Amino acid sequence: MLSWWSPRGESWQRAGVRRLENKSDLKQTEVVTAFLRHAGRILLVQRSRRVGSYQGRWSAISGYLEDATPLLQARREIREETGLAGDEVHLVAQAEPIAIQAPELGRLWLVHPLLFDIDDPEHVRLDWENVEARWVEPDEIENYATVPKLAAVLQACLKMR
Repeated sequence: MLSWWSPRGESWQRAGVRRLENKSDLKQTEVVTAFLRHAGRILLVQRSRRVGSYQGRWSAISGYLEDATPLLQARREIREETGLAGDEVHLVAQAEPIAIQAPELGRLWLVHPLLFDIDDPEHVRLDWENVEARWVEPDEIENYATVPKLAAVLQACLKMR
């Protein structure tokens, strides 16, 4: 079973980040998933063939949690993947991390969900990681071939409001 722990000692606790102990053979990998919203619609992006996993699937803006807090990493990914930065994106909610098993990839994803509002969707410019963008109603996400549990990750953010 999964339990909470802090592999980096007190620094993780001070940062308010919790990690899951993974007692299976799956490699635990932390990622951020940043949903962009405008006029009630959510931005979905279709992953290119050049990304490491889930090529062709629909997702939100995402990336590996590197050397930053989930919020800073999400802002970095948004800037890289859409060109939006600074006061163009407004944090609305940050939910607790969600563990998602992906045995087909040998991974246990620890997803840090965040929701941002943006002012002008015309400013979104995709980089190489995504090939298409669509603005959809939140309940339409389940009609798309998405990365695992994308609709549930969004719902975690929407419940935080």
